[in-house]
This record gives sequence, structure tokens and C-alpha cells, in this order.
Amino acid sequence: MTTAANVPTIKEDRILILDFGSQYSQLIARRVRDSGVFCEMFPFDIDTQRIIDFGAKGVILSGGPESVHADDSPRINDAVFDLGVPVLGICYGMQAMAERFGGKVHASDIHEFGAATINIDGKSTLTDGIEDAAAKLNVWMSHGDKVSMPHKVSISLPARQAVRLQLC
Repeated sequence: MTTAANVPTIKEDRILILDFGSQYSQLIARRVRDSGVFCEMFPFDIDTQRIIDFGAKGVILSGGPESVHADDSPRINDAVFDLGVPVLGICYGMQAMAERFGGKVHASDIHEFGAATINIDGKSTLTDGIEDAAAKLNVWMSHGDKVSMPHKVSISLPARQAVRLQLC
């Protein structure tokens, strides 16, 4: 449903957040809502039909305390990727998604916790709309793993050369 001025209603652009147990999941949802986008959060293991019926324009996979190396670690329902919408993995969500698509999660020599700045190298729809002249983003780091995938676009932490994330 759109308004008379052809402006989408708040529930027309819907973001589905799948929670893998992050202490920041509610903050993620709050930031999405603060930007004027409707979102709802569900546990990562909701059934396939609910994922489909939600009608998401995008999906966010939250972080969590698990390790993708554990046999019983949570996995992402393939229905998420069948939706044909952008999927953003944060922390564990990124690791689970990377592993699902052939990436590798490795223990890092450097464990980080706290504020950091990342540089964006290259172009991607993931970074479209980031107009910062220096292509830098302020982020919060809380991890001890790294993900490697052989793709073109990367986000790196130049101050900590040992940490490098590669995104599809």
C-alpha cells in the first residue's frame, strides 16, 4: 500500500531480523526502526513459511555466542537465501553465511573488543549510498575470528593488518 503521494507506508519496506542470540539484537532493530524502516525480530530457527510470509525486502542475521565450528551450532534456513533479497550477516550471522557459501572462518591471532574504524576498498551494492569522502565507517568490534572468501570487495582494518574481512 502506498500513500497518495506515492510514498511507501512504513510496513511496505520490511526488514526481517533473525536473532542468533546477540546481546545487540535489540539495538540492531532499534537502529533499523530509527531510520524509518519497519522490522521484526524472530529467533533464527523460525519455520520456513514464516520467513516467506513476512515479505522482507531484506534480512539481517544477528550475531551470537556460538561458533560455526561446533557440530550443533545454529544454521541459517536456506529459505532466507531463496527470498532473493539482500542479506546482511553481523558477527556470527556473517560467519554462518560465509561458511554456508564456501567461506572459511579461522581463529584470529588478534582478538578485538571496542571501537574501530574500517576502510572500504572497492565498490559493491553492500556499500552503495555510503557517501563518506574517506570511505570510513566507525564500528564496534567484538570478536576473535576472521572470515576469508575469495571475492573482489573487501572491508579491512588497516590499523590491525592481521584482521581482514572479505565480502561477496
